[in-house]
Amino acid sequence: MGTSAAFFDLDKTIIAKSSTLAFSKPFQAGGLISRKALLRSVYTQFVYVLGGADHDQMEKMRQMMSELVTGWDVSTVREIVADTLHNIVDPLVYDEAVQLIEQHHAEGRDVVIVSASGTEVVEPIGELLGADHVIATRMEVEEGRYTGTIAFYAYAEGKAEAMRELAADKGYDLARCYAYSDSMTDEPMLAAVGHPYAVNPDKELRRIAKERDWPILVFTKPVALRSSLPPAGPTLAAIAVGGVVALGGVLWAGARARRREGA
Repeated sequence: MGTSAAFFDLDKTIIAKSSTLAFSKPFQAGGLISRKALLRSVYTQFVYVLGGADHDQMEKMRQMMSELVTGWDVSTVREIVADTLHNIVDPLVYDEAVQLIEQHHAEGRDVVIVSASGTEVVEPIGELLGADHVIATRMEVEEGRYTGTIAFYAYAEGKAEAMRELAADKGYDLARCYAYSDSMTDEPMLAAVGHPYAVNPDKELRRIAKERDWPILVFTKPVALRSSLPPAGPTLAAIAVGGVVALGGVLWAGARARRREGA
């Protein structure tokens, strides 16, 4: 265990897109969400991708996610994520981020992914990338299904607080730790460590980074996960960019369920 760590935001820092972009249209096509929900989610994603999400947009995204997943079976979500990851071959991960992760490991630091996406999605991505720990949003579950209540939202100061708790648990000296993010909403996360870096920063974060002399990194080389990392097991396979799952996985899981019913 290292005495320091490198904390990485996920969306547009490690991954070239918003992690919510993968699920809205496929789920609508698969009959899991309504057209109205699709249009709402596409709008919030559009704003996020264009200029970076501010606090109000992130709150809308949280509300949208909460409403969307209410009643979903958790084991089904996990199964679809695990069983479909290998079908996703689109370029997803910045090569520069992969190299940084490898460098931090080589220098004896733990790597921690910190994301507002759900833990059921972020944990497999973290495992695939070789992260030591994951901080992610946790949904409340009752009788195996999401209630719609968010138990922990890994966002803004929530990220920083979770980082401090993990540091206390693992013995990290935050003054010696590194953090990377693209978004102004992650200012608390960056300010919590001694070595903050702005990666492909939005306008507000770029301004703050210049004011505080934080280094600014530009990542431009997304590569397919499977081509940038050693072969992984089937459970590490298809997150698209993290929302929940791609359409192929939904259809595949549905077809398999129908086959089982007909057996």
